[in-house]
Amino acid sequence: MDVNQSNQQFTKKERRELRRQEQRERQKLDQRKNTRNRALKWTAGILAIGIVGYGLFLLISRTATPRLGESIAIQGRDHISVGSSHPEYNSNPPTSGPHYVQPTPWGVYPDELKDENVVHSLEHGGIWISYQPDIDEETKAKIQAIGKKHSGSVVVSPRSANDSLIALASWGRLEKLSSFDEARILEFIKRNKNKSPEPLAR
Repeated sequence: MDVNQSNQQFTKKERRELRRQEQRERQKLDQRKNTRNRALKWTAGILAIGIVGYGLFLLISRTATPRLGESIAIQGRDHISVGSSHPEYNSNPPTSGPHYVQPTPWGVYPDELKDENVVHSLEHGGIWISYQPDIDEETKAKIQAIGKKHSGSVVVSPRSANDSLIALASWGRLEKLSSFDEARILEFIKRNKNKSPEPLAR
C-alpha cells in the first residue's frame, strides 16, 4: 500500500492534524539545529576573542616592560674550537658572538672565566654578573648572594677586563653599574632572562 492510499484511509480532519504534527516536528528540528548553530557560533566567537585578547596581552606586556640595559647588536652564535681566533666582541663584556661549544654552568665562581664559555651561557638565556676583581668584600658577598639565589640562571665571576665596577650581561643586552644596586640587578635578571635563541635558564 502506498502513501497516497494510506492517506485516503484518514478523514480530512485527521489528515490536517497529521500535516500539523509533521510541521511541528520540522519546526522542532529546525529550532534544535538553529540552537546548535548559535551555540557553535558563540563558542567560536568566544575562542576567537580569547585568542586575540591573549595576543594583545602578550604584545602589551612586552611593550609595557621593556628590557633593561643597552641593546647590543647580535654578532651571531657560531661555535668555535677552544683557543681559535674570532672577530673582536662588540661590547665589554660580550653579549653575543662566536663561543665555545661548552657553556659555563650556572653558579658563582671565585676566578675569572673565559668569555667564550660564558657567551654560550648567555645564548642559553642566562645572566652574567661580572665585577672588577678589586671590588670590596662586602659588595662581592652581596653579588654572590644574588647569584646563589638565582642558581638556575646566573653566572657570577670576577673579570679584570671590565671597564665598570659591575656589569650585567644577557644575550644582546648590557648594563654597567658604578656601584652595587640590588634592585637594578634583580630587575635586569627578571626582564632579560631567557630572551635568547635557546631559553634554557630556570
